[in-house]
Amino acid sequence: MTQNTFKKDVYSGLKSKPKSLSSKYFYDETGDALFQKIMASDDYYLTNADNEIFSKQTSELSKALTSKNEPFDVLELGAGDATKSTYLLKEWQNSGADFTYFPIDISSSMIAYLEGEMPQRIPNLKVHGFAGEYLEQVREANRYSKRRKVVLFLGSSIGNFELHEAHNFLRNLYDELHPGDMVLVGFDLKKNPHQILKAYNDSEGITRDFNLNLLTRINRELGANFDVNQFEHFPIYNPLTGACRSFLISQKQQNVTFIDGTEIEFQPFEAIDMELSQKFSIEDIDTIAMRIGFEKQPYFFDSNRYYCNAIWKK
Repeated sequence: MTQNTFKKDVYSGLKSKPKSLSSKYFYDETGDALFQKIMASDDYYLTNADNEIFSKQTSELSKALTSKNEPFDVLELGAGDATKSTYLLKEWQNSGADFTYFPIDISSSMIAYLEGEMPQRIPNLKVHGFAGEYLEQVREANRYSKRRKVVLFLGSSIGNFELHEAHNFLRNLYDELHPGDMVLVGFDLKKNPHQILKAYNDSEGITRDFNLNLLTRINRELGANFDVNQFEHFPIYNPLTGACRSFLISQKQQNVTFIDGTEIEFQPFEAIDMELSQKFSIEDIDTIAMRIGFEKQPYFFDSNRYYCNAIWKK
């Protein structure tokens, strides 16, 4: 991701109606740290549900994703700190599997961290990171290695896409894969609306700070003059569609100016659409796989059935 791309996307989003900013830009160094705090928050049920699957069903997951004695590459899209994938990587390493770990993340600082950290966490682990847009880096990984691929897209990251965008992304991912390649996608399931909303409006205000940090990043990197104190974090959840959305609401009429002279006007209580966190039913997940052409493999759930890690095969 270049600075020009960041600038272009910010300007395009803030000049559109309604205004929006891409959640992929949350993850600068401060954003990475805040997201780790979100995942550790008691209100953020996703972490415990997903971790339960990986920690208690590690062997079953690893076997479902691999073929006997066949070398493979593990591509993790949006690797973050690789907490969940570490369970699988250790399992494969301990079993003597021949594989290389390819973390893919838009954050170059996170990739640098993983390339240094993962061989310490798992001795003799082969790691080669790719920083940038996911599909572009999947293509790079395919050029780098011709081995069978196991693609991990964890943490309900697919929920950050609009439904049609999620389908298009997964269809494009499918097109980059070869027959026999496997995909594990994490889906947050529909559940009590109060529980969902609380996860995105935590009592400590970490999610609020996470959203506002993007305005701070824009100030720092693009020379803007956002007054973050004049924007309020506001999440909503629609139990009919499964869409949980986060907004930043302008508290007054105000103009934001960028260093190049670009000016963006905000009306009182005008919203910036910051993030979508889509929730799914099992029927939704099956339909996506069927329409794209993936072959359904085992689905793994936590004990409360809050979360699903679905395995598909091309």
